[in-house]
Amino acid sequence: MRVKRCMKKVIVTIPVTATIGDAANIFCQNHVGTLPVIDERGRLVGLLLLRDLIHLIMPAFVDLIDDIDYVGDFGAMEEYEPAEDDLMRPISEVMEDPISVLEDSGLVRAFSFIDKHQLLDLPVVNRERQLVGLASRVDMGRELLDAWWQCHPGNNS
Repeated sequence: MRVKRCMKKVIVTIPVTATIGDAANIFCQNHVGTLPVIDERGRLVGLLLLRDLIHLIMPAFVDLIDDIDYVGDFGAMEEYEPAEDDLMRPISEVMEDPISVLEDSGLVRAFSFIDKHQLLDLPVVNRERQLVGLASRVDMGRELLDAWWQCHPGNNS
């Protein structure tokens, strides 16, 4: 089983020259949690995750709280809006290094990457590092379970 069998081929991406404000807009308009960052040749150069932007507006003290269950409300922090200067910063300041697999990679290998790096979606590239797809944790997991299910005697569904 190869990852290209279950990857999405229509992908929302963001150019490496974009700003944080551009990224926020793309995330909101497209309801995605992962934006592969590409250069002018379509090569994967980074990953921008929704959590990367959310962490920009999270209060710094959240990391110091061991048991978040006891915090009932963050008060005024719930209404925080980033400064215009923050929105104009380049995404290269907050994007993560590119994590990807080749399109002919096996599903178990691809799922291992997504699990190890705690991703929801994994970029899939060709040999030239051009982005060709995006494989989600759910799509890969379903494909693996379906193959497992089909292998068991008596499961002819």
